[in-house]
Amino acid sequence: MARKVRTELETLTNKIIEGLLEKKGTEITVMDLRKIPGSLTDNFVICTATSDRHAQALADSVEEMVRKDLKEKPMNIEGHARGEWILLDYFNVVVHIFLRTKREFFNIEELWGDAEFKEIN
Repeated sequence: MARKVRTELETLTNKIIEGLLEKKGTEITVMDLRKIPGSLTDNFVICTATSDRHAQALADSVEEMVRKDLKEKPMNIEGHARGEWILLDYFNVVVHIFLRTKREFFNIEELWGDAEFKEIN
């Protein structure tokens, strides 16, 4: 059972990354939070967008790919209208799409510094 859950998590995470890459998201980082006590999710996927419209296009791409290929919809979406920091909550994976200034300001990577990091090129 644990292997199946891990495979589902990897599949969802990879599909999210595919959606971000499809629309040329940059500085994509996957943070594995499973070993951090009190974490509310398994993975964060963080991405930088070049503009509010780019952030919205990235979020739309992720949503479309995950819905089409995995038949899943996010439980919650925050920030889509403004496009400065968009959050897509897939329960086991939370996607953060930031404008560069917001990403630097909130610095999630440092807040969750105990996580395992994987940079996507």
